[in-house]
Amino acid sequence: MKQKYITYSATQTKSLGKKIIQKLSEENKEAVVIALKGELGSGKTTFVQGIAKGLGIKDKILSPTFVLMKKYKIPNSQKRFYHIDCYRIKRAQDLSALSLKKLFSDSQNIIVVEWAERIEKILPKDAIILNFKNREQNQREIFVN
Repeated sequence: MKQKYITYSATQTKSLGKKIIQKLSEENKEAVVIALKGELGSGKTTFVQGIAKGLGIKDKILSPTFVLMKKYKIPNSQKRFYHIDCYRIKRAQDLSALSLKKLFSDSQNIIVVEWAERIEKILPKDAIILNFKNREQNQREIFVN
């Protein structure tokens, strides 16, 4: 699924998140782990908002920078959506209280990790990695590996 996208607005970035999660949800019967990397302000949280919308989640999605993780029930499903923000994390071990390995192994979970480069060592090998890069004003370059 290696691809490069350029979005020109927050609306387009959200739409891309929605499109990608719908495709992954159809294809994948195992836990889905999406690792987002990129500089501050590059559209990661906006993208997560699109993912949540694509999953049918109506809650307002904000980055869980200070609480580290938020859990949402996916409507009409047994699955759960986890939004993890590692911005304040210095080492992967700092997240040991969250039992990430257990979360990553549960096929009922869809997990998005912002600032994933900070916990790269503990991400599953099959995690989908997206790199976000700022371009000109309101433009984002998003690489899907």
